[in-house]
Amino acid sequence: MTQKLTILDIAKLAGVGKSTVSRVLTNDPKVKPATREKVEQVIRESGYVPSKSAQAMRGGSAKVVGIILSRLDSPSENKAVSGILDVIYKAGYDAVIMESQFSAEKTNEHLAVLQKRNVDGVIVFGFSGCDLTSIEKLGHKAVVIATDTDAISSVDYDHQGLISLAMDKLVANGKQAISYIGVDESDRTTGLLRLNAYLESCRKLGIEPSYQTGQLSYDSAYQITDQVLSAGTEAIVCASDTLAMGVAKRLQELGRTDIQVSGVGATDLLSFLFPNTFSIDPGYFEAGKVSAQLLIKQLSGQQEVTHLIQQASY
Repeated sequence: MTQKLTILDIAKLAGVGKSTVSRVLTNDPKVKPATREKVEQVIRESGYVPSKSAQAMRGGSAKVVGIILSRLDSPSENKAVSGILDVIYKAGYDAVIMESQFSAEKTNEHLAVLQKRNVDGVIVFGFSGCDLTSIEKLGHKAVVIATDTDAISSVDYDHQGLISLAMDKLVANGKQAISYIGVDESDRTTGLLRLNAYLESCRKLGIEPSYQTGQLSYDSAYQITDQVLSAGTEAIVCASDTLAMGVAKRLQELGRTDIQVSGVGATDLLSFLFPNTFSIDPGYFEAGKVSAQLLIKQLSGQQEVTHLIQQASY
């Protein structure tokens, strides 16, 4: 087994002092180019991998990004995380993934842990009631997804466009009696903004609204589906694919295969299990990529605070 090299070993092989190797590893601009090249050549040839924690303690980059999801079982957030990892891995960063469970207190605890570990930056998935104060203190070291703040960079989804696309497609398919199943309005984004988008589309399209809201779960949607049904119902728009699956399951049991269901999330399983459905793609993966790109540019001083809206598509 090959013996693991230390900084002292690299220093001896390069013919420099241990402190010089440390300065090369932390990108100290005071190191002469010729010396830097000599040390880096030894590192390349020896296959030496510096300890990230040791680099962090020396004041250098830990090359680690913290990611705080609201819930680990969220299909949408997992798609966004895939986009984040695609970017940060290519940039040489590792990831620490944590779950807030929609708790502001837990989010703050996670942020404190990540700061103690001296991570380079954090990406936080926002939620209603999220305490943005602690996140905003990180300044250029943070990006938030799916929430609003003027203080730090953010990437949000086009909640109005998501529902408008679904309504327009259903009308183009000849549907007029279109109901809606959503999330409680205490949730500002998936709840309030998407419900308002449905009501606005109804107003523009001359459709009589029929809607109910509940929790963001299959079971909740399943339970309230009957409340928006009538003999003439032709379609049901849902605020998420999770809700759409609950609705489609209930319609299947009722034998209402005539009703088309739409969701939000581009979940392949939805149309696989329930043929008379479709889903709007919010661009979760792309939002993750963009948020990671923003963060890396900010960490290198190449990007100011930026607010972006990820466009939806079929």
